[in-house]
This record gives sequence, structure tokens and C-alpha cells, in this order.
Amino acid sequence: MISGLVQILFFQSLGELISKFALPTLPGPVIGLVLLILWLVFRKGINPELALVADGFIQYFGLLFVPAAVGVVLFLPQLKANALAIVSALVGSVVLTIAASAIVVRFLSSKLDGAKQ
Repeated sequence: MISGLVQILFFQSLGELISKFALPTLPGPVIGLVLLILWLVFRKGINPELALVADGFIQYFGLLFVPAAVGVVLFLPQLKANALAIVSALVGSVVLTIAASAIVVRFLSSKLDGAKQ
């Protein structure tokens, strides 16, 4: 179990170092997660120690949402007062995200079809 935790902390620390010195616009834990995934793909599997630690984290993952829920309850009057703006922003961002994704997929699929011929 200690080995799995050390692996996770190693990749998070490596991500923090890369974020600090090379890619300051990306968060260190995100870089570390990508590096960990690449490492696991390179190794073609997850060792049992890492799987045990990951399962332990996932078991208590729901607790991470408690502060967000408390924040929602705390600011409920402001959320009610601005409900129309919030809903409009959420719906608009979802529609724009779907449209942008469709455009990118269409562009890339046309490039891929052109490369096959």
C-alpha cells in the first residue's frame, strides 16, 4: 500500500515541478495525472499496490463534494436572485461546447478521410 501511495505522490510532485518551471498555465496535479496515466499505459497495467490505494481513494471520493454542497446552501439567496443568469450561462455554455466539439470532430474526420484516400 505504501508503494502505491508513493507512486501517486511521486507523479503529483513531478507534475508540480513541471508546472512550476515549464508549464505554469497547467495545474501540477493535472500534469501529474497525465504522467501517471502515460506511465501506466507504457507499463500496460496497474500494479496491485496502486490499485489498492486508488480503490481506497475512490471509496471516500464523495466527501470531496461536501464543501461544494455547503457553499451552495450558504449562498442560496444569491443563487436564487441570479437564477436566470446562472441557468442561461449554463445552457449557453453547454450548447457552445457541443457545437465546438461537433465542429472539431467534423474537421478532424474530414482530415482523416482525406488521409485514407
